[in-house]
Amino acid sequence: MKNSNTLTCLAAALTSLVCLSVSAQKNPSLTDPEVASVAVVANQIDIGYAEIAAAKSKNAEVLKFAETMKRDHTAVIGQAVALAKKLGVTPKDNAVSAKLLADAATTKKALAKKSGKDFDKAYVDNEVAYHKAVINAVENLLIPETDNAELKQLLQNIVPALKAHLGHAEMIQKNHK
Repeated sequence: MKNSNTLTCLAAALTSLVCLSVSAQKNPSLTDPEVASVAVVANQIDIGYAEIAAAKSKNAEVLKFAETMKRDHTAVIGQAVALAKKLGVTPKDNAVSAKLLADAATTKKALAKKSGKDFDKAYVDNEVAYHKAVINAVENLLIPETDNAELKQLLQNIVPALKAHLGHAEMIQKNHK
């Protein structure tokens, strides 16, 4: 149970990080290459979580969700890479993407320590918290900081999918209580 609480705290910390980045600092100033980096990193992180779930879970519902996360987030990365190539933009690492990666490493370690139903619960709880944080970051940080209309449109277009992922994760979370 202690590990479950640890993972929940990590997810809450991620949510707090994004909220702090968005509100307390009045949006960190990000260039379009930095926005692109944050978007790609956020998707890569969730693909990483899905890969852990695919390796550890035995629950069909969790496995199907993880497969959806991997497929959908891989597609978004593909769209972002294609757009970056078209625009001649190279994603640029920044403090936000670095913090996301550092927090993800901690979360992955916590997930790796879990098994069975404890893993499934921790994975789904993390997915709920992570998608809430990412939606908040996209809507309140990345979109407002984006200057390029095509990049802004891509970010706006992924919000409904992120919200659908959140809804799906919340449904699984409710089913597993």
